[in-house]
Amino acid sequence: MSERQDQENPGSESGAGGGAWPEAVREPDGTPEVRAAWREATRRVREIAAHEGWSRAEVARRADIPAPTLSMLLDGTYSGNIANQTARLVKWLDAYEASRRLAAQLPQAPGWVSTPTAEEVIQTLFLCQMMPDMAVITLGSGMGKTLTAKHYVETRPSAWRVTMRPSTGAISTMLREIAEALDIDERNPVRLDRAIGRRLRRNGRQTLLIVDEAQNLCDKAVDQLRFFLDEYECGVALLGNTELYTRFGKGEPKEGYGQIHRRIGKRLVRLRPLARDIRAVIAAWTVEDDEIVTLLKAIGQRPGALGQISKTMQLAAILAAGDDRPIDAGHVKAAWENRGGSTESGR
Repeated sequence: MSERQDQENPGSESGAGGGAWPEAVREPDGTPEVRAAWREATRRVREIAAHEGWSRAEVARRADIPAPTLSMLLDGTYSGNIANQTARLVKWLDAYEASRRLAAQLPQAPGWVSTPTAEEVIQTLFLCQMMPDMAVITLGSGMGKTLTAKHYVETRPSAWRVTMRPSTGAISTMLREIAEALDIDERNPVRLDRAIGRRLRRNGRQTLLIVDEAQNLCDKAVDQLRFFLDEYECGVALLGNTELYTRFGKGEPKEGYGQIHRRIGKRLVRLRPLARDIRAVIAAWTVEDDEIVTLLKAIGQRPGALGQISKTMQLAAILAAGDDRPIDAGHVKAAWENRGGSTESGR
């Protein structure tokens, strides 16, 4: 039975879906110490698998042990070196349990936060979708640009988000990324842009394509997006860094950029968070200690902005758990310094 079949069949002997695994056929040969270690390791595996709902195939994948070897080891029928395989299994079990303990200490980040800047991004995207229009949105690092774009797509119909990277900057690779985001299965590259256009066409609805990390696109690829706006009347929002703003976001177009520049109906650029943005993120972490709030306000002004607050709070929580007490300002200072920051003037 394949691993896929094994995971999809809850009634299989492998225990997929969290069902009871078969008990060992017998105890393996070996010294009392070897057999005792085997009993303890296999007990721990069964306990974890039952808790997580994992099949034997899934445990084998995670433990990096061949599935047949793991099955024979659990059944007590493995004819190889039991001690070595048991030690291999224990190594994974210890790492798994350590990661579980660490995860339990790590507080859940608040996710998307309705900051004033995030609301401006949403308003810009909404305008872009309704008009339709083209927009350029540039936010500083760590200011929630991607989280806000994801939130918009999750809460609005007929809106899609695709992320570009250096390897997808050409027209052909960009189109393939967009097709995947729109769930378009068109293998012929000549027909791909038309297939995308048909999906984006308004047809009585408002549609929006959000292109994140758009600074990675070449000029011709951006012009292809302009074609989607003109021909299929879909909104197009370009999200990116200062390079994107320099090329397309400034009030006066660079030479050769006029055709794209005049299509841009809205530009939003903000490279540093507002004080209200920082307060909103701190409030989302439910921080009430005045000294911690002061520290986090200073940290939020540093490069990485709002993201620095969340990462620092998560590390501070781990440090506090190690001291077996609630987070205090000392933990936040130590976390920030461990991450390469300075607590002097928030640097």
